[in-house]
Amino acid sequence: MRSYLYIFIGFIICSLTACESYLDAGPPKDQMPSELAFSDDKTATASVTGVLSRMNQLNYQFANVLSMILPAMSADEFVYAVASAPYDEFKNNAVLSSNSNVTTLWSQPYTYIAQANLCVEGLEASTNLSPKVKSQLLGEAKFIRAFCYFYLVNYFGDVPLIRGTNVMENNTKPRTPQAEVYAAIIEDLKDAKAKIFQGYPQVDKADANGERIRANKSAASALLARAYLYTKQWDLAEQESSEVLGATQYKLQPTADLDKVFQANNQEAIWQLQVVNTAGGRNTWEGFLIVPAAPTSAPLFRLIPGYLYDAFENGDQRLTRWVGSMTTAAGVTHRYPYKYKIRTGVTPAKEYTMVLRLGEQYLIRAEARLMQSKWGLAQEDINVIRNRAGLQSLSLGNDAVALRKALEQERRVELFGEWGHRWLDLRRWPSETGQEGKTRADDILPALKPKWQSKAIYFPLPDVALRTNPNLVQN
Repeated sequence: MRSYLYIFIGFIICSLTACESYLDAGPPKDQMPSELAFSDDKTATASVTGVLSRMNQLNYQFANVLSMILPAMSADEFVYAVASAPYDEFKNNAVLSSNSNVTTLWSQPYTYIAQANLCVEGLEASTNLSPKVKSQLLGEAKFIRAFCYFYLVNYFGDVPLIRGTNVMENNTKPRTPQAEVYAAIIEDLKDAKAKIFQGYPQVDKADANGERIRANKSAASALLARAYLYTKQWDLAEQESSEVLGATQYKLQPTADLDKVFQANNQEAIWQLQVVNTAGGRNTWEGFLIVPAAPTSAPLFRLIPGYLYDAFENGDQRLTRWVGSMTTAAGVTHRYPYKYKIRTGVTPAKEYTMVLRLGEQYLIRAEARLMQSKWGLAQEDINVIRNRAGLQSLSLGNDAVALRKALEQERRVELFGEWGHRWLDLRRWPSETGQEGKTRADDILPALKPKWQSKAIYFPLPDVALRTNPNLVQN
């Protein structure tokens, strides 16, 4: 897809009153009657693709850089180069409910959920759509809803589960237990998988092959595999990831092409967000923020010495290809995440924001197999990722402890700086001490962050939510 043809219409349609009040996304000044939004295939498609466009329209949003940098700073990956109170709160794991970034991490997913709810309701009620388009769009809307809830429940714990469009009812919803939210996520993804097709949808005639920027069946399976993994349904996680890995349209980029993993529509991409604002040849907001403006410019975000940078083994091509280096005139070397290579100046866009990719699926399946005592199969998946990075295979036999360490290592160096994987891993894995209620974050982060507290594995609910919904209780 070279452009979303109906972005503007989609924004109007999907920004109706369901986004009001504590979601902190005021009603638009112009609204289109909702019955017109789903009157034919064209306008219905615009409604759903408009949500995707809005997710990646501006910088410092939930669906781009904030879900990259904030969890990375909360974990042990990288830090901001200068003192900044809003960022330092994440770096020090002392996030205040007044932090504007935590407000964004809360309000924007709920805005997209409100838009998805409106799309689901309108699509289900419509009698004018072709069956194939209706099925695809319903699946995509439910996929978007599940995606947003996945991050809400991992950032905040119990969160209000909103599935309808009644504004007054939604604005007073209490927090829903995590287990129920996950059940809704899984239900949406199973339904999405049943409705969406395997091929990537076209949006215009120039989009002959279907860019990987709208959810297909494999995208639903990929996120479902992750949801099953996080809820410890190991056999189902293995099943879903195996289904994705068996799809012939996906392949890992070879070692020599590691630089291409984050390019638009590459063979490893399962789901990407397309660049919308291309001013100055911008490709992704991640690249625009992370890549230094000039060879002599110090990077804004830097890998923490002694932690992520030192975690790479000798010969690991991910260190060579995915970590940038800049040495100042004073001889100080700064290393920074360099998965995205383009800051500006490249048109048409060569890189898209990567959301779901094949590399993660091997690691999901490896963990699911490990937890089922399938030692050999788990090691095979770990070695696929190691070999692609230019490293030798491991031979750990049935050593469960060593395999667990190897899995954690590969997730750390393969997925760094992508959608908070490291932070979510540290908070979901139990402590190696076996102490009840403790996590891997308690094992690792105190040495880096002397004021670390176990309760910091969740962000606080933002003030705006608490002020406008009397039924919410703070973390």
